[in-house]
Amino acid sequence: MQSVPVALRSRAVVATAFGGPEVLRTIEVDAGEPGPGNVIVDVRAAAVNPIDWKLYSEGPRNDPARLPLRLGYEIAGVVSAIGPSVRWLAPGDEVIAWRVSGGYADRLEVSEQVTCRRPATLSWAAASGLLLTGATAVHTLSATGTHDGDVVLVHGGSGAVGRMAVQLAVLRGARVVATASAATHDDLRDLGAIPVAYGDGLLDRLREVVRETGPLTVAVDTVGSDEALDASVALVADRSRIATIAGFGRAAELGIRALGGGPGADPGTAVREAARAQLAELAADGTLDVRVARTYPLEDAADAHRDSRAGHARGKLVLLP
Repeated sequence: MQSVPVALRSRAVVATAFGGPEVLRTIEVDAGEPGPGNVIVDVRAAAVNPIDWKLYSEGPRNDPARLPLRLGYEIAGVVSAIGPSVRWLAPGDEVIAWRVSGGYADRLEVSEQVTCRRPATLSWAAASGLLLTGATAVHTLSATGTHDGDVVLVHGGSGAVGRMAVQLAVLRGARVVATASAATHDDLRDLGAIPVAYGDGLLDRLREVVRETGPLTVAVDTVGSDEALDASVALVADRSRIATIAGFGRAAELGIRALGGGPGADPGTAVREAARAQLAELAADGTLDVRVARTYPLEDAADAHRDSRAGHARGKLVLLP
């Protein structure tokens, strides 16, 4: 009698309703054989990003038919099986993958096309957090035409995207000014930026710095606050060289670039996809640093989302299945 294959099972985090982190549950799902061009990855780490909890936050357009909703866009792990037509991966290969669907899991089927080799210099947690924030930072610098000789203002320089933008702008030959809390200023100096405390009086403090650096030519806003946007338009003459990934509500009003998945924003798909290999190469030789703020067991995804929603994580939040 021929045996019947037993379906592989995987734990996965899902949103069972729309609301806050309390709606998250860990369930079992099937993880079968990979289809053409796909591989199965045994997940070692899954990065947390604000878009994850925004997907199930309550809003007027939420469709109950989408529930339960799998979460997670980027992972790092080991290939355990390959499907037909897979060209360059084999079982045992260590990879990072973005954009994936349902990355909060301990086993996941992904397209070979969204993977690249895990840089040996990065821990599993750091590797899982490289691509989404890195590609977003690349998009901001590409859209603003940042180049050698620019003076770049990065709002939220100690956040996951901001810290990437600081490093990549320095690599492009720019001089960087970064707003952040005082506790992170030493780290920003180590990355090559001039740190400035945000909060009341920001514009005056930036004007003092500009006396040393010369006029700001680019601004990258990862915060979305009125303070950040107002300072940017006050100090950067060419508004086409101001970009925000968070201040979508005022971008059109101010005549600045909105980037990402917000209303009217440029998603920059081609730029972000092309950045994958570049980011992996820079991380592999130690040029690009990924800071992990905290890690959590997969079952504690709700706690990770509470911390993400609170902000000021100073690095990536990562689930470890």
